[in-house]
Amino acid sequence: MPASSQIVGEITTAVGKLGAVVTALDVAESHADRLVLDMTCLCADAEQVQSITETLRSMPDFVVRRVSDRVFLLHLGGKIEVASKVALRTRDDLSMAYTPGVARVCLAIADRPDDARRLTVKRNSVAVVSDGSAVLGLGNIGPTAAIPVMEGKAALFKRFADIDAWPICLDTQDVDEIVRTVTLLAPVFGGINLEDIAAPRCFEIERRLRELLDIPVFHDDQHGTAIVVLAALTNALRVVGKSLDSVRIVTSGTGAAGTAILRLLLRAGAGRAGGSVIASDIGGIISPARGDLDDNGRWICKHTNPDKVSGTLRDALAGADVFIGVSAPAILTGADVATMADDAIVFALANPDPEVDPADARTYAAIVATGRSDEPNQINNVLAFPGVFRGLLDSRAHDITEDMLLAAAYALAAVLREDEINPLYIVPSVFDERVMPAVAEAVSAVAQAPAGQRHRG
Repeated sequence: MPASSQIVGEITTAVGKLGAVVTALDVAESHADRLVLDMTCLCADAEQVQSITETLRSMPDFVVRRVSDRVFLLHLGGKIEVASKVALRTRDDLSMAYTPGVARVCLAIADRPDDARRLTVKRNSVAVVSDGSAVLGLGNIGPTAAIPVMEGKAALFKRFADIDAWPICLDTQDVDEIVRTVTLLAPVFGGINLEDIAAPRCFEIERRLRELLDIPVFHDDQHGTAIVVLAALTNALRVVGKSLDSVRIVTSGTGAAGTAILRLLLRAGAGRAGGSVIASDIGGIISPARGDLDDNGRWICKHTNPDKVSGTLRDALAGADVFIGVSAPAILTGADVATMADDAIVFALANPDPEVDPADARTYAAIVATGRSDEPNQINNVLAFPGVFRGLLDSRAHDITEDMLLAAAYALAAVLREDEINPLYIVPSVFDERVMPAVAEAVSAVAQAPAGQRHRG
């Protein structure tokens, strides 16, 4: 750009008219008649960035050399790395970390294979496995495009639980190939975290891996979500003075998350004392009248909807105490929420756009939660999986049970003291330092307890 103070004002004005905010202007190069300026803007989305770029390029005597996005810059070269835990400065160091000293450790593990949990990375490592078939809200984008999400998951494992996790994105969506590949990779890891694998395939993969492996297999989209939902609902019911076993719960969505939520709610006692649980999907209420149910749908039909009602989601919602959605955006309105019982609880968890507008829902519901970080009461899986795996690894668990999931949910709920809970704060912040240790301790305690002493629901 020309070395003119006037044009600087023109730039900031042009950016401001497009709704963005200039947060920094730095001179990168200076010449007698021209400047190279580095400008940083706070933008709402990629479309706004494009509009700003086109506007600046259209200005006379002005050249846009490069446009960078801070999100993309953060991902340059990936978000994780491998670092050595031991110093390798001398020949003596090498002789212990590698040959000849390492041979003694190898022979010890050959004699006692379980010693790998003490003497290798297996002690503190998790495989984050995906086939890229159900990535966030993006759908089936494939394994390569899924890498940034799995990297992010690994970074969260490290940040919140000091666990070393590796992203493993498999170039297949065949159940047999996925199961075989993970089984072959398993000796290195202390746990398997299945991630973003579409239903119903994810159910079979998890079941078969649990049968084959002697390490815990956890599908975060199922069990992590279920843990946080049960924890949040436990505290929400405390706020409104209702009990899980007596409330009427309606769910929307019977995929991986929806099914896991149903299973854990039922295991925790939902519907046992006069209450009920009714599930729905795109075809309406899951009931015996439906002729289109798969195996998963038939299981849900058998264990929910005791009065065998049929109809639409809106039909089920009338008079309900609790709505839990893990389905699709904008399928309900505030008027639908208004038909619910007094002091209703709404968990609209479709991401990024929930089943009902949170502001509309709050007009009629006592408590509203979403999956969004810009709304109160965020149902975020990071509240669960770091602590769950920390507890599993510390206890050297060989599997994961519903008892552990329940313990994790109750521990997460109990992080908040009675005087901290209110309608806008039913789950702790993901940065609350109490969360991970509480969840880990609860899971570890169940893992190490004699079978007869474990929670039976």
